[in-house]
Amino acid sequence: MLIEFIKPDFNFIDDRGSLTQLVHGGWNQVNYITSVRGSVRGDHYHVLNKEAFYVISGGFRLALRHKDTNESAEYDIKAGEFFIIHPNVYHSFTYTADTALISMYNHGVELVNGKKDIIR
Repeated sequence: MLIEFIKPDFNFIDDRGSLTQLVHGGWNQVNYITSVRGSVRGDHYHVLNKEAFYVISGGFRLALRHKDTNESAEYDIKAGEFFIIHPNVYHSFTYTADTALISMYNHGVELVNGKKDIIR
């Protein structure tokens, strides 16, 4: 499995605005990322980590390839989408708009043993 599209745990909207609870457990590292249109990020994979992304605004072309099977896929990702990339899947983001997103790792890139779970 290269990618798994998921839904937030909870959404609440009223006349004051909205609250979106993405998750309520299971993630050890959470990042807020901004990227400018035309930039490229990623082109790596994680051996241990599942990595979830929630796109706040903007969008990008997501290229995926499993390191062992070479299975590949590409997706046009837009604001409001929420997905998980599984371990051993190369992922590369080509930003088609200025973008803000949240990324979450189930273990974290910096591991307890001092090593990093990121392979280029």
